[in-house]
Amino acid sequence: MDRPTALLFTDDDAANRLLAADPLALLIGMLLDQQVPMEKAFHSPYDLKERMGGRLDASTIAGADPDELAALFSQRPALHRFPASMAARTQDLARALVERFDGRAERVWTTAATGEELFANLRSLPGFGEQKARIFVALLAKRLGITPPGWQEVAGAYGQAGWFSVADIDGPESLARVREHKRAVKAEAKRAKAAG
Repeated sequence: MDRPTALLFTDDDAANRLLAADPLALLIGMLLDQQVPMEKAFHSPYDLKERMGGRLDASTIAGADPDELAALFSQRPALHRFPASMAARTQDLARALVERFDGRAERVWTTAATGEELFANLRSLPGFGEQKARIFVALLAKRLGITPPGWQEVAGAYGQAGWFSVADIDGPESLARVREHKRAVKAEAKRAKAAG
């Protein structure tokens, strides 16, 4: 599989190109993908890069003054619904990358010989719970062709064909299907909670 020149997760070509070209941008986008629309979460790394002078760098983010980083996240338009807490979480992610992966986000997957190792690497990152790590394994496989042995087992349902997550988005039509699937899952969870 040829590496794509863009990941079509937003309606902005430059942001989509950044996601495909910069592993740190992709990890930050995935980190921010909660309690905001997917397009917003995955566009925010591009906005953060612009606000940081045109460069995303894990060491720079890790060493930034926390208040200054929070201010960058809070500038209008804010990078997340909860800018201060997500700035702190992004900084924690950057620190983990510096400490464990020499500040290079791609080492999260290039150092993993198996799907289990990849999953463990992702789970070691702040903000990457079990579900988010499984989705990211599927995203790496389905969108970028990064398929260490056993990736499908750790990705679970997200590794199967279908429209379950951001891993399945390859354009506007699939984005709409992922949205519909998410709505259905949330509605079912709400029904189950009400019945329970």
